[in-house]
Amino acid sequence: MGRVSGKVAIITGGARGQGAVEGRLLASEGAEVVLTDVLDDEGEAVAAAIGDHASYLHHDVTSEHEWAAVVETVLERHGQVDVLVNNAGVFKLLPALDTSLDVWNHVIAVNQTGTFLGMKAVAPAMVARQTGSIVNISSVAGLMGGALSIAYSASKWAVRGMSKVMASELGGANVRVNSVHPGMIETKMLEEIAAFGEEGMKYLLDRVSLGRTAEPEEVADAVLFLASDESRYITGAELAVDGGMTS
Repeated sequence: MGRVSGKVAIITGGARGQGAVEGRLLASEGAEVVLTDVLDDEGEAVAAAIGDHASYLHHDVTSEHEWAAVVETVLERHGQVDVLVNNAGVFKLLPALDTSLDVWNHVIAVNQTGTFLGMKAVAPAMVARQTGSIVNISSVAGLMGGALSIAYSASKWAVRGMSKVMASELGGANVRVNSVHPGMIETKMLEEIAAFGEEGMKYLLDRVSLGRTAEPEEVADAVLFLASDESRYITGAELAVDGGMTS
């Protein structure tokens, strides 16, 4: 208990799935957690369920203005931002030749631009205090190539690269930036993969050394580690939580 006591964490995409689980875990370990999302009813409910150490803010991660407003509100309420988990993301399976520009732009805007804007928004407050941890949720799609995911893979490779750039630029201020690369996790995103049928799921599971999908809590544990001081000498790293899928 108390692995992130005294820290204030912003978690995007916190209304459900992986973000909600991360929020519950960090709050249980002592953090003040601010969940953000565009799913207001769900986000408010998750924050209420977590209790006194959690709150919710409406937030479109593709908007620079809304990022500024979120950080300003968090600083007004808590006086600091110690952790950012860039968790918000969208997933679309389509052949490259069937991927419209609109789909491409939407996926890139949320997954890539949203992550860039988040790092840019929180960095000044972290640099001012000479401490901070940014955890960017990428994917195994950011470590390998896979059919039917050109926009998603492009965005997640970008998250991987941006994390390394920011780790280099912010390291002198003791602000760490790392990426987490989940594999097959039991969230709504997995339902879209499952829609391709048992054969497709079997093909993917056959590539997982541990032979199973993961629970969201298993990714949240990795996020907690990177958010905590236990990882104080780790930056610019890629942590695959994929059961050996990319080994």
